[in-house]
Amino acid sequence: MLPSDIIDFELRLTTESYRYRVPIKFGGRVVEDATVLNIEASCVTRDQRRVELAGHPGGRSGWGSMTLGVAWAWPDPAVSDDQRLAVVRQLAERFIEDFSAARDSGHPLEICHRQAGRRAAIASDVASQFGLAAPIPDLAILLAASPIEAALFDAHGKALGRSSFDLLGKAYVNEDLSAYLGPAYRGLYLDRFVSAKPKPVMPLYHLVGALDPLQESEVVKPAADGLPETLHQWILRDGLTHLKIKLAGDDLAWDVERVLGVDRTATAAAADRGFAFSLDFNERCQDEAYVLELLDQLTARSPLATKRIQYIEQPTHRDLAAHPENTMRRVAERLPVVIDESLVGLASLRLAVEQGYSGVALKACKGHAEALLMAAVAQHENLFLCVQDLTCIGASLLHSASLAAHIPTVAAIESNGRQYCPAGNAAWEAAYPGMFTVRDGVLPTACLDSDGLGYSRPLV
Repeated sequence: MLPSDIIDFELRLTTESYRYRVPIKFGGRVVEDATVLNIEASCVTRDQRRVELAGHPGGRSGWGSMTLGVAWAWPDPAVSDDQRLAVVRQLAERFIEDFSAARDSGHPLEICHRQAGRRAAIASDVASQFGLAAPIPDLAILLAASPIEAALFDAHGKALGRSSFDLLGKAYVNEDLSAYLGPAYRGLYLDRFVSAKPKPVMPLYHLVGALDPLQESEVVKPAADGLPETLHQWILRDGLTHLKIKLAGDDLAWDVERVLGVDRTATAAAADRGFAFSLDFNERCQDEAYVLELLDQLTARSPLATKRIQYIEQPTHRDLAAHPENTMRRVAERLPVVIDESLVGLASLRLAVEQGYSGVALKACKGHAEALLMAAVAQHENLFLCVQDLTCIGASLLHSASLAAHIPTVAAIESNGRQYCPAGNAAWEAAYPGMFTVRDGVLPTACLDSDGLGYSRPLV
């Protein structure tokens, strides 16, 4: 037991909803709005340091937030969007009840890890309550818990007046990483793999959705809201250098032309700029042969476009165990290839590496504790690392960016909420202007250096 251990805490849930300014298409799905789950947390430590919920004198609560991207976490056409959202919210409410009933104490890493072991039973009960024909997917379960974890880590840091990323060593955590990751990690703590200070600036990965116009001639229905309408305009306005390209995965000719089109647009906008691309198939490829053929065709037609590709994301089905034939060894010989939807814990990471994946995509929407642990494994075992968002807006974007900025081997940040849902950033822009209005293609992550997770909720 440590003086800094949390011995009591309280959690409070609220939601917000926003319409997108323009729709986003990925993995064959079109999304036009966002529901955000917010969690506020108070806590008391063993040595009686504390933060209180809003409304208490001097209260400065912990705060966690996440967009409920059920189209990504639970792409099941047999269950309506409204029902999936209701289920995920119910899961979050049940998790809060469970956290409160268990009255666990310790570091947030320990509290969240213990609660994670109880989630499957809760999810099974919620599935029965809603009459679901199939179990709730692991990603949806992680999604429901993620803002709770963030709020708890944030509250702990604020109670101690320190960055949560500076509270991960032996002085603050009761057990080393072997308790979570096995004997190979005996004697190691997260402070070996997580920086106490954020990187001062990081390049922004801008999303090019499947519906996004590249040039003005492609604009069919302008948003007419003063923001860029095309990729060309975004590159010029924001000084972009990193572009994440959403691909079909089942239409090779379209995918090749899309990458070439993005490459031509980037070169036309800034010929002397060093661009980096990532390719995201959202699990739609039949096999790795599809990816190899795409790379071969790109190389034949534009060696520069191929040279600009930094990594490839999740080409085939997320259920790796059900599709052992979908190895990525030959792709990984040419470029880093990372799991995203497949990554739901250590066992899935081990299986992915066995099947030839060479990297992982961390997401705050899978839980702060899980992200830190997977970041440790990736660095310890020399895997490629990136951090991605889930069209994060407001606090969820700040959390995702702070996570990326504190992990040494992560080179860039995703932030596509500013493209599709700027209304969700409005309450936070004045306090963190450079995080939502991009200049020179970078985000000023030095600003995410306050206590807790690095941000504070603006006073209303």
